[in-house]
Amino acid sequence: MKQDLKIFIIIFFILALGMHYKAWMEHPLEQIQALFSQGWFGLHPLVITLIVFLCVITIRGIIRRIRK
Repeated sequence: MKQDLKIFIIIFFILALGMHYKAWMEHPLEQIQALFSQGWFGLHPLVITLIVFLCVITIRGIIRRIRK
């Protein structure tokens, strides 16, 4: 569980910095505050991260089953 949380956080930061690099470097506190004020149905960053995380976990599970 602890490893999965680390993976989720790493994916979140990679996606956040990749999409909004300049904004994160210029005003990071405003970006963090805006993160929690957006709606969930407008493809919220945490929803996108969750989708990518589920894909990574699924692929990891498939690879583990193949190796057994």
